[in-house]
Amino acid sequence: MLTAEELQKQRRFAELAERAYTGGRYTFTDFLGLSERDLLLQTERELSYAGLTLFGGTEGCERVMARFGSEELCPHDSGDFPIVCVKAEPVQQKFADALTHRDLLGALMNLSIAREKLGDIALEGNVAYLFCAKSVLPVILEELVQAKHTRLRCTVAEHIPEGLCSRTEERFLQIASERMDVLVAAVYRLSREESLTLFREKRVFSDGKLTENNSGAAKEGAIISVRGFGRFRYLGVLSTSKKGKLNIRVEVFV
Repeated sequence: MLTAEELQKQRRFAELAERAYTGGRYTFTDFLGLSERDLLLQTERELSYAGLTLFGGTEGCERVMARFGSEELCPHDSGDFPIVCVKAEPVQQKFADALTHRDLLGALMNLSIAREKLGDIALEGNVAYLFCAKSVLPVILEELVQAKHTRLRCTVAEHIPEGLCSRTEERFLQIASERMDVLVAAVYRLSREESLTLFREKRVFSDGKLTENNSGAAKEGAIISVRGFGRFRYLGVLSTSKKGKLNIRVEVFV
């Protein structure tokens, strides 16, 4: 059963869909995390009349905005997502700390920017690419001057590196079955109990939808996200060993 807060979020999605349908202009949510995205997908069929597109700034983003509207409904509106990519790089690379996602997110939170205004944060070397709502761009450009002990220079990214948020590392694993809890445990080197706890805590999502059935079989091609650990694409069984184990292939997002 949904909480009052979750029901309120679903009503907000419905309101945005209706505004796009009746007003002839695209409407947008803030950035959605995994839980909010699951709430939206629960009502996807009911809201399909208004047109629905998910996008986070570039291909492969996990945090996305939802846009309601279509070319047919909104012929005089551009439909551009209000998302900007900021390039944050050390002023002096030679003396810079090795920055992490946590370092950048912490620095942004210290600026009192709401989490829903921030999308994915991706690192290429020691240069960070931050996807954000246009409304908070001035604050980031002016006030994001340091992360950890490293001074930063922030500019609007003129070029987003290809595959920035969709790069993966191929892995070959051996598992007893295609059960979701078995698969998650194998990918992240967890015990069976640790894997089960992630399902109980509602931290596992398959293709954006919350997955509480830990004993269900993983769907080939699905992107499985585990909050706090990352995400991977399950590519199926390659062969079976003499002892009946399954040799599988996954792509872990890096």
